[in-house]
Amino acid sequence: MLAAKISDGIDWFIDWIGRTISWLALAVAVVMGTNVFLRYGFSIGEIWAQELEWHLLVQLTLIGMSYALRHGEHVRVDVLFSQFSDRNRHLVDIISAVMAMLFSLFVMWLSIGFVGQSWSIGEGSSNPGGIGALYLMKAMVPLGFALLFLQALSQGLRSGIALGAVR
Repeated sequence: MLAAKISDGIDWFIDWIGRTISWLALAVAVVMGTNVFLRYGFSIGEIWAQELEWHLLVQLTLIGMSYALRHGEHVRVDVLFSQFSDRNRHLVDIISAVMAMLFSLFVMWLSIGFVGQSWSIGEGSSNPGGIGALYLMKAMVPLGFALLFLQALSQGLRSGIALGAVR
């Protein structure tokens, strides 16, 4: 079935992206730990090192949210959801997927101008000694939500296939 192949391809891609980006969690921990150790142990602090923390966290969060959705690590009211019939669970999943896709499209639409303006002026840090190329980090917003759109599409397709099997 075509829908299953599309969903499998999206899932494979999101898994690959998620496993790749997960290494940023280690980098974030090392950078944050080092910053805290240097700041409180030796009264040394660099602006670029503090900015690096959120540059890494932005990528980890925006790219990782589709991976979290893929593996069911998103917020859902399981107390209610577990009481639903299989048919209603699939219907809720389809409605949720459509809502996630619409929200993703909305955020992508809103962010394109924001990112384009940042790229056009070569936006960097407003702090002296900060990290340049802020526009690269801002470009993660539409990219992250595009990945979320794809994963929501995959979830919706899978739920649609499962709903068809339940009837």
